[in-house]
Amino acid sequence: MTTTTPLLLITADPSHPLAHIALRYARTYLQTTEINNHDKTDNSDHHADPHAPLNIFFYADAANTANRLRWQSADQMNITQEWQKLAKQYQLTLPVCVSTALSRGISDSENSTRHQLDSENLAAGFKLVGLSELAMMMQSDCRLIQF
Repeated sequence: MTTTTPLLLITADPSHPLAHIALRYARTYLQTTEINNHDKTDNSDHHADPHAPLNIFFYADAANTANRLRWQSADQMNITQEWQKLAKQYQLTLPVCVSTALSRGISDSENSTRHQLDSENLAAGFKLVGLSELAMMMQSDCRLIQF
């Protein structure tokens, strides 16, 4: 049986409701898949992968999610921290398009040095990558979902 890997292409700014829906989708998908894989291991001799593949890519305004200096009022959910927690819990990679991040003032130490910027502000757990990463994710059997 062939399964498709969801690819969440997140383009919405972290303040937009779609950014929060993307996080909820990812969390629910991973929790549901974990439960289903747990049930399979209980009912068979085969060891199921505890974490279903889920690809995520932050592009355009969603790059702002990766800014560790982005302030959030106490009465609002900090979406950056929520993605970090989810990534840690499920060993996810949080790739961010390097071009869209740099154009929004978000940089890691390597790009800060390369482009002679004063400092870096990429949140922990996020990684600046080229669009080739997105292309490789799309080459595999994926179900693209854009938020």
